[in-house]
Amino acid sequence: MTQKPARGRGFARAASILQPQIRKAAEGRGFAVTRVLTHWDEIAGAEIARLARPVKVSHSGPGFGATLTLLTTGANAPLVEMQKERLRDRINAAYGYNAVARLKITQTSATGFAEAQAAFAPPEAAPEPRPDPARCARAAELAAPVQDDHLRAALEDLGRAVLSRASGPSTR
Repeated sequence: MTQKPARGRGFARAASILQPQIRKAAEGRGFAVTRVLTHWDEIAGAEIARLARPVKVSHSGPGFGATLTLLTTGANAPLVEMQKERLRDRINAAYGYNAVARLKITQTSATGFAEAQAAFAPPEAAPEPRPDPARCARAAELAAPVQDDHLRAALEDLGRAVLSRASGPSTR
């Protein structure tokens, strides 16, 4: 009589048991799932990577072309939806063939819902430009004849803004 081999650990999650077989099947179709996850910022681009992240890859049928599910917040879903085709093209360009045939967008709340929390980075704020001293002096010179202090200050601010746009970015 032959004995069954002992499992050793007791209960295990089905996903952890099947992960090697799933990975082998996906890579057999030419699609390395981990590449999308580990290189998401480069593949999707910084703008979309801030708004969404990949959560699931599924295959339907025997052919090529997986469905990639993206997780985003409800407010960002329309923005990601408009970029779906461009994003799909970028993903397929990274693989060199039509690895992803469809993109599916799933929405969640950025906070709350403990199991569905999404950690999305807020957009980076651009540093506020410092005014060029020469342009500030020119704006003050143009507004100097005005007698009212409040009006003169408002005209100086307006002059700095107009001179900054007309001359292009200042060199610091």
